[in-house]
Amino acid sequence: MRTPENLGDLIDTSVDPHKLALIALGEPDEAGASQDAHVTFGELDALADGVARSLVRAGLKLGERVAILSANCPEYVAALLGIMRAGMVAVPVNFRFPSALSTFVIRDSGARMVFCDVARLADCPDDLPKVVFDSAGKQGFASFVDPGLFETVVPAPDAAAMFLYTSGSTGKPKGVMLSHRSHLWVARTRARAQPPAAHRFLVAAPMYHMNALTLVLMSLYGSGTVVLLPQFTARMYITAIERYGVTWLTSVPPMIAMMLREKDLLARTDLSSVRFIRMGSAPVSESLLAQIADVLPNAKLTNVYGTTEGGPIVFGPHPDGHEPPLLSAGYPHPEVAVKLIDAPQAGPATGVLAVKSPAVMLGYHNRPDLPVPVTSDGFYVTGDVFRRDELGFYAFVGRADDMFVSGGENIFPGEVEQVLETHPDIAQACVVPVDDDIKGTKPVAFVVRRADAALNEEDVKRHALMHAPAYQHPRRVWFIDALPLASTNKIDRALLRAMAVASLQDSETA
Repeated sequence: MRTPENLGDLIDTSVDPHKLALIALGEPDEAGASQDAHVTFGELDALADGVARSLVRAGLKLGERVAILSANCPEYVAALLGIMRAGMVAVPVNFRFPSALSTFVIRDSGARMVFCDVARLADCPDDLPKVVFDSAGKQGFASFVDPGLFETVVPAPDAAAMFLYTSGSTGKPKGVMLSHRSHLWVARTRARAQPPAAHRFLVAAPMYHMNALTLVLMSLYGSGTVVLLPQFTARMYITAIERYGVTWLTSVPPMIAMMLREKDLLARTDLSSVRFIRMGSAPVSESLLAQIADVLPNAKLTNVYGTTEGGPIVFGPHPDGHEPPLLSAGYPHPEVAVKLIDAPQAGPATGVLAVKSPAVMLGYHNRPDLPVPVTSDGFYVTGDVFRRDELGFYAFVGRADDMFVSGGENIFPGEVEQVLETHPDIAQACVVPVDDDIKGTKPVAFVVRRADAALNEEDVKRHALMHAPAYQHPRRVWFIDALPLASTNKIDRALLRAMAVASLQDSETA
């Protein structure tokens, strides 16, 4: 494989410029005909060059930022590559943020221009030039692109390629600065472990999220084909697998859980092409794994772990060939150093995970007020609590800042959720804390029943008391049809906690 120095220069057109790089699904037209777009490697490479030429022609300088505020589409990928080829910094923006927050991100990044789609045009700052992907007018993408070859900029060793902004659940979003070198290492390392050329990858998570973005870059580097959904919907996700013979799914557990609820469509859809499922960004349960095995029996599932700041490569297979425990994230990758803070560095232990690898961020943009969570010897302190077993496998326990104390006992919601989800009638569970006059805080739970289950609150409490310490059992249980998702496709714990507080207040006043 080629060894590019610029993250935007991943495409090797000498392999096969006519091979499909992207298949982008669109909504059917009024007659029901498919509106899917097919883009070859040669076409995508030319578009990226055209974007780079136009950015330079517009007067943008090396290192200046260019924002992208859009749902997934081929033009998004071309803009991303072109921005980086020109030596500028791509800033994918969370389009699910409220307008004020997406504007904050664009302003905070110092973006000089915004690429967007029509649906997000009104959310772009008025004083910045805009390029609209799905418009045929003067602001349209086709009008902006300047066809022709472009000599890709060779970046400085630690030059930033991208700013990815964290979700901002605990304050204003932070811009994580990621270098060309770090994410070229990610693309090369992942492509070496599982060559992409023979695969079709289904990407439905938004490209402002590390999960989707790094997979698209890896596929481009290794000449794979990405089947790209504009946004996740369970039925479109299922349909795309059969229509395009998808071999590889990348997802987060809540997305797969929603897919599994579409029993009628699953029953009449051929899913036999799927060989691999890479799932991360949130904890997975034994119940969900069992359901996936029933629906996708040909697929090998990998439970992965990564962070925006520390990169998507942390764990992998055991060097001695041991099979990982069911909920394990794996054994430390040979090119990654990990340790548990304030815990023994050998044998079984539990502690906050710290990671050192070529993918660790450069730092936070424009945030001198924040201490950078990187130690003097280069370890990024994740804030995630892990348990290491006697064979060296690591399993996620919970976020250190999700932990709460009830009556003097430390409770990690993820541990309680895993217990609840072993019940045969529970599809998903989320545990959150609420205030309590005696205990300080106490756990309560939201539960999604399996189809046709007749589960009640006492059943859930009894199951928890039988399989976990009494202090962990949820004192109240509410049943809902689906767990709400935040903008990163993770469960929205803040919203559920607010719902719990409101429900308890209503019951007190009733």
